[in-house]
Order: sequence, then C-alpha cells, then structure tokens
Amino acid sequence: MPNFQKNSDGLLPVVVQDSRTKQVLMVGYMNEAAYQQTLAEKKVTFYSRSKQRLWTKGETSGNFLWLDEILEDCDQDALLAKVRPAGPVCHTGQDTCFQESNQDKLFFLNQLEGIIQDRLQNPSPNSYTNKLIQRGINKISQKVGEEAVEVVIEATNGRIDLLKEECADLLYHLLILLQYKQLSLDDVVEVLEKRHQAASTLSNTGS
Repeated sequence: MPNFQKNSDGLLPVVVQDSRTKQVLMVGYMNEAAYQQTLAEKKVTFYSRSKQRLWTKGETSGNFLWLDEILEDCDQDALLAKVRPAGPVCHTGQDTCFQESNQDKLFFLNQLEGIIQDRLQNPSPNSYTNKLIQRGINKISQKVGEEAVEVVIEATNGRIDLLKEECADLLYHLLILLQYKQLSLDDVVEVLEKRHQAASTLSNTGS
C-alpha cells in the first residue's frame, strides 16, 4: 500500500505510462481517495491541486485513462500507472503532456478499443456501437461472422480496396466482441506470444 502519510499534504506523484507504447504521458498527483477510486473504476483519477477535489482524467473530454496496472516505487512514495488512453492526453490536444507523439498506425486500434470500452460504461443513444451492444452477444457474434465471410469474398475477388474496407469492418466488430466478453487485444496478443515462444522452443530443440 502506498504511504500517503509521507507528505504533509497526503499527495503522491503519479507517472502515467502507456501500457503498450511505454511512452510517458503525463504526471499527476493522487491522495488515498483518488487511488482507491482509480482501483475501483479502472479509470485514472487524480487529486487536482488547483480545483482542490478529485478529478478523473477525461471527465470533460471523454479521453479517459483506462487502468491496466498501478505500481508503487521502492520507497512507497511514488506511483506508476500503466494505462490505455482513449485519446489525446494533454489539454492542448497533444498525445502527451511532454509534446511527444504516441501514435502509430496500430496504436489507433488501442484508441478504438478504449472508445468501445467507454461506450460499454457510458452508453450513447445514437452510437452504432451501443445499438449493437444492446442487441447482445448473439447479434455481435453474427456480425463478426458476416464480416469474416465478406473478407473471404473480397480476398478471392481480388478487389484490394474493398478487401481493406471489409478487414476494417471485421476488426471493428471483433473489438466489440472482445470488449463485450471483457477481453482485450492484449489478451489475444498474449496467446500469440505464447504460441511463438513454444514454437521457438521446439525449433531450438530440433523437434
């Protein structure tokens, strides 16, 4: 447990890091209440020294910091929050508060995953994602199947532009399915990594 009594104001610094890119996104402060709320809601909440209250990052913009893990340092007086940002982190619109890029082509999948997760927790009545979620797992699974068939059709037809469109539809609906089942891209990647490691071990032993 972090030692919030080490400082007279009861605040500890929190370094926020993107779980996937390892980029440092921002630095904030937590008191014990902010820490407990962060653990409970899985969204990073700070104590705002200017507002003198708890402040959940993204409460206005919707760019939440979805918590994967929070660690304390060896002296129990600093924290590291590993997160998946749902959008730009800085109030200026920059990816990070240090004016560094946190973007690549694949990173958008992580952002999209965060948006879908937010739709699950904060439904928007006009959102296609929410309309599909409300229809339940059978309809979501059906859409994944339909999009997979469309990918196969366009792959065999050889129309590259349409193939890209159908692959995008498949990825999008697969992300909805994963989030609905409380899974993430990281869970799938972990399976692929284990398979790769197992195959490498077999290769090295000559099996």
